[in-house]
Amino acid sequence: MYNRNKNFANTYQEHSVMTATPAELTLMLYNACIKDIRIGKEYITQKQFDKANMSIQKAQLIIGELLYTLDPAYPVAEDMKKLYEYILQSLIQGNFKKDLQLLDDAINLVVEFRDAWYQAMKISDEEGMKSAI
Repeated sequence: MYNRNKNFANTYQEHSVMTATPAELTLMLYNACIKDIRIGKEYITQKQFDKANMSIQKAQLIIGELLYTLDPAYPVAEDMKKLYEYILQSLIQGNFKKDLQLLDDAINLVVEFRDAWYQAMKISDEEGMKSAI
């Protein structure tokens, strides 16, 4: 039963990614990053450092992808780049030093980015609906 449910969940997740808009994909990346940092922190508290390292490295890859996909045509991109670089360094150092405070700093910024992104998506959707009327 577990394998069938797991297969269904994997299929659903793959379908969600394949049909998502770019904005929704970015939101998914933020959520995955937050999840990976939280899991990494939990593994650190359990002294399972190999697993913590793997989870935090996943978060680092996500931040790297977000950094890589910034569009320099927008003035805000330079500020976002600096913050992403700070998050990335916090993840690297937090992972290396097993420093939960550095990981908390990183997760707090990612949560802020995620929440701002979600609000921007809602505003964009609302404006799109108004223009359709």
